[in-house]
Amino acid sequence: MRAVLMAGGSGTRLRPLTCDLPKPMVPVLNRPIAEHIINLLRRHKITEVIATLHYLPDVLRDYFQDGSDFGVQMTYAIEEDQPLGTAGCVKNIAELLDETFLVISGDSITDFDLTAAIAFHKQKQSKATLVLTRVPNPIEFGVVITDQTGRIQRFLEKPSTSEIFSDTVNTGTYILEPEVLEYLPEYTECDFSKDLFPLLLTRNEPIYGYVAQGYWCDVGHLDAYREAQYDALARKVKLDFPYQETSPGVWIGQNTFIDPTARIETPAVIGDNCRIGARVQIEDGTVIGDNVTIGADANLKRPIVWNGAIIGDEAQLSACVISRGTRVDRRAHVLEAAVVGSLSTVGEEAQISPGVRVWPSKKIESGAILNINLIWGNTAQRNLFGQRGVQGLANIDISPEFAVKLGAAYGSTLKPGSKVTVSRDQRNVSRMVTRSLIAGLMSVGIDIQNLDSTAIPITRTVIPTMGVAGGIHVRVHPDRPDYILIEFMDAKGINITKAQEKKIEGAYFKEDMRRAQSHEIGDVAYPSQVIDLYCTAFEKLLNVGTLRNSRAKVVIDYVYAVSGAVLPQMLDKFGADAVVLNASLNKTSMSTTNREGLLTQLGHVVEALKANFGVQVSANGEQLILVDESGYPVRGETLTALMVDMMLTSNPRCSVVVPVHASSAVEQVARRHDGKVIRTKANPTALMEACQKNPNVVLGGSGETGFIFPHLHPGFDSMFCIAKLIEMLTIQERSLASVRAELPRVIHRNYTIRCPWTAKGALMRYLVETHPAQNLELIDGVKICQPYDDSWVLVLPDASEPLVHLFVNSSDREWVDDNLRNYRNRVQTFVEREQEHYAAEV
Repeated sequence: MRAVLMAGGSGTRLRPLTCDLPKPMVPVLNRPIAEHIINLLRRHKITEVIATLHYLPDVLRDYFQDGSDFGVQMTYAIEEDQPLGTAGCVKNIAELLDETFLVISGDSITDFDLTAAIAFHKQKQSKATLVLTRVPNPIEFGVVITDQTGRIQRFLEKPSTSEIFSDTVNTGTYILEPEVLEYLPEYTECDFSKDLFPLLLTRNEPIYGYVAQGYWCDVGHLDAYREAQYDALARKVKLDFPYQETSPGVWIGQNTFIDPTARIETPAVIGDNCRIGARVQIEDGTVIGDNVTIGADANLKRPIVWNGAIIGDEAQLSACVISRGTRVDRRAHVLEAAVVGSLSTVGEEAQISPGVRVWPSKKIESGAILNINLIWGNTAQRNLFGQRGVQGLANIDISPEFAVKLGAAYGSTLKPGSKVTVSRDQRNVSRMVTRSLIAGLMSVGIDIQNLDSTAIPITRTVIPTMGVAGGIHVRVHPDRPDYILIEFMDAKGINITKAQEKKIEGAYFKEDMRRAQSHEIGDVAYPSQVIDLYCTAFEKLLNVGTLRNSRAKVVIDYVYAVSGAVLPQMLDKFGADAVVLNASLNKTSMSTTNREGLLTQLGHVVEALKANFGVQVSANGEQLILVDESGYPVRGETLTALMVDMMLTSNPRCSVVVPVHASSAVEQVARRHDGKVIRTKANPTALMEACQKNPNVVLGGSGETGFIFPHLHPGFDSMFCIAKLIEMLTIQERSLASVRAELPRVIHRNYTIRCPWTAKGALMRYLVETHPAQNLELIDGVKICQPYDDSWVLVLPDASEPLVHLFVNSSDREWVDDNLRNYRNRVQTFVEREQEHYAAEV
């Protein structure tokens, strides 16, 4: 059998280790990852290996040559022009694959029993067999569900946190029959997981998953790289050590001198031709490469030191990575999780702080304390984007330096000369961040349409009219007054897709943003009549005559965060009376407690003025809470059902879009009006996309997120919602209190449980496996539905916190109480058991 070794990766998340080295050539136990893979293949009698190369191909080819020194026959296929993807590069060598063959990733450490996997493949007469494993946190991998025979039923490539429905993942090792390559186009970029396997499923070809026992680590980022080394030293994975074991747990190469006063704890690896000085302390878990010199009194606490490094007297290295040929001078400190790129110099008594990355060939001056990466930018993160945009502590995580780099990264994903709108709320911190984003965008040749401070609904309305590639909006986070939220929009005003987010993250982490020449620097324009465009679109969708005849009185509370306050003027123009409260800008954001106090005050004002209703506006014009004529707040699930009822009364037989966890009152209301309910994932982007994609949608969103009116713009808009409410209440001759009284009585409760990231995938798999498939919905999280009833339980992992949210919904209060108690206990018991199991393994 032949094996295809996928060795094309540049390892961008392992930077700066892979600036001059392809990821499969990164050393583990002083030997390239690819060498460990070839040793595994040889152990399973696979000796014909075809390596597909793209990034720095000569490094791997020069090392392995014809493969004879490693007991295999090596052949090379180089993607000359552009990467063809995991499947495209294999299609490119189809003429060499005339029988069952194995595809294996060159950037993972594993000791799987490939012989057993191949036997499983042949026994099942499978066309394609994916080698699977179970991991504690599957968010970065392709998740797979199989039936009892191993046949694959469903998989999802790199799910978001709330989409996880199993902890069984694709390891990138496949056993394939040659005929599956016939499904792939020639000379075209395509991927096994995204293109070939879904196609085989739709064609009902036999495609199986083999859950392998043993060790597997995708060396995809720096933390995983260090863990793979430590696991190999602890013999958690079967790897061939390159040196003789001179004493239990200590492997030392040839021609190495170790001073008798040096102290070495086990396990540890020291390579060939090393010099270890007097009184050196080497703690367990340390890996030292070939040709390394360690000065007297140095203290090494689990570092990974590559070939040719020189470590000075009294230097201290703590769980860091020191790359090839680097010099760490006397008394210098390199702390936990720091990485120093090849051929760099760390001066005497300099300190590199935890987690800092130093790119290759850099020099750190003597005595310097390095707290940021020695590249253009700040501390490295694994992901920029969360559930909604980029967010973090104001002026700490989201600093001017960060924003400049983020703007340049976004701009680098666009064509030079593209235009982008930039807007913000009225707070000083948002102004500061916006100006930094603009500087970054200009530096890569992007022109700016600066909308300045305005409500986000106005931004979303005007973007499609301006011929821009997209937009950015900066504001204080709706739920965290100490946080900044930066949202990116496409040319239609919808939040960008996950794929676009990944492109921006790629540009950000690679640190290779383009630089415009001086005559190509972007320009800034300040478009006029932005509010007029919004008002015109606003008016077109309203019955202005009805509004004029309504003589409605509305009390609007802006909670000291007014932005784009065009609504009172427009209501005045329509003949309605708008009383505005708390419209002056407060320098500090309001806490939840203060907002609740203002909501109570709003209710008293509505009662006193005998107003039709009151509204508290928040989230820069996106969200709202209503107060009916009696001063009673209408929010959450009640507000969702109320808006659905009013919109479907005005537009029967139309559709509404709500998040997966919304109350079933929505379906009951829709049935009254022959309407349709479309449920989506519980994130704003999914709601926006569903409203645009599905025909006949008149309303989207919820009381929690705000409401979308798709014919106006694709986002949430509390200002239009208020005007539309006045119109509908007038036409339908109803009051908010009467609408609320007519809503279905549904019990909808939720409970939040702490759940470590390492247990989320296993929990979802447990729930899927312990309930009949016909009762499950996997839109987002795991929803267990009762047949012939609107009762259900939803277990929804939180996208950004180690939490799981439990929602229980029914018309029967006793059923809700029983199932809330039951599932709360089930989830808590499972999580505790998983934590004990994980702790025992660690």
